[in-house]
Amino acid sequence: MRHPADKIMTPEQARALRDKLEAGGKKLVFTNGCFDILHRGHVSYLAFARAQGDALCLGLNSDASVRRNKGENRPINPEQDRAFVLAALEAIDCVVLFDEDEPRDLIAKILPHVLVKGKDWAHYVSGRDIVEAHGGKVVLADMVEGRSTTGTIERIRNVYGGAS
Repeated sequence: MRHPADKIMTPEQARALRDKLEAGGKKLVFTNGCFDILHRGHVSYLAFARAQGDALCLGLNSDASVRRNKGENRPINPEQDRAFVLAALEAIDCVVLFDEDEPRDLIAKILPHVLVKGKDWAHYVSGRDIVEAHGGKVVLADMVEGRSTTGTIERIRNVYGGAS
């Protein structure tokens, strides 16, 4: 097994992985998110995403991006820690950090064959048009009911107190 730090890549390295896979008749899957406090829902989702192709690239929101999307109290875990923990998962072949609010530009650089998002994002999948224009497909994943980072944070607050 590769060391997790070796699986944290630049967009260019992820694109090279995609091209190598394609040359061998294989497919790169891409998904993205904040993955702030890893939980069962995340792991189930990532296993599903990985099963859609031959390798999984995860676009990880930077700390600044998470703050813009989730508020000033997030993320709980810094980007390098989140990237390292995610890279240690068997389902993930590479992690690429991105600073934008959505991964559209990153998807355009990597050009994955398959783009996976949760069904809770069925109304808008950033990069859908790019992937489909290059012959790829979008797959929507079921979510694990009752599992979310926000819910986990609320349970911690209820047990240990603290401001919302």
